[in-house]
Amino acid sequence: MTQLVLEPLSTYCGYSPDEMIARAQAFYEDIRRRRTVRDFSDQPVPREVVEYALLAAGTAPSGANLQPWHFTVITDPDTKRRIREEAEAEERDFYNGRAPQEWLDALAPLGTDEHKGFLETAPVLIAIFGQRSSEGPEGRRVKNYYVPESVGIATGFLIASLHAAGLVTLTHTPSPMGFLNEICGRPESEKPYILLVVGYPAEGCMVPVHGGIKKPLETIASWL
Repeated sequence: MTQLVLEPLSTYCGYSPDEMIARAQAFYEDIRRRRTVRDFSDQPVPREVVEYALLAAGTAPSGANLQPWHFTVITDPDTKRRIREEAEAEERDFYNGRAPQEWLDALAPLGTDEHKGFLETAPVLIAIFGQRSSEGPEGRRVKNYYVPESVGIATGFLIASLHAAGLVTLTHTPSPMGFLNEICGRPESEKPYILLVVGYPAEGCMVPVHGGIKKPLETIASWL
């Protein structure tokens, strides 16, 4: 069994209560501006911005610190076209028989359908995979635990980081997404969770009015 090694916490920064409140409020005011968009510009995104956002995602906590995620960044036009074709094939099945009516009714106000042109227009796609196992000591495969939770937290970090850099995103989840393994060259042991669309909003980009309305604090949280 590997012996636990500890070190002093040297990276923590403490603040006065007033500064804590100010910083928390400032983060909230900034992140509340974030909107999911479906109308992207084709303006290129600096690679370094995406790299730093991915590094930020990689700092997320994970089960046993096994970091069970992989991010495939797609900018090649032909690869984006292939992804669009495969995604739209799945979406056609979804909208024309596979999805329950209740789910279709919930999506109706968004005006979404099987057409996913943003997958080609947006300059960057990030396919996010969860790894069921990792390479452990001496090359042995080690089972990963809490994979969905870990990948979800890392994705949240990634979206927040991209927003802070001035980009917009869309979390696209065609189902099933197995085609991403083949296109991205990822093993079957990895499960694709999200296809994150990244870029700038198109000029005149419109978003649903109700989409910016979030539940108030008293309905999403309770204090005991």
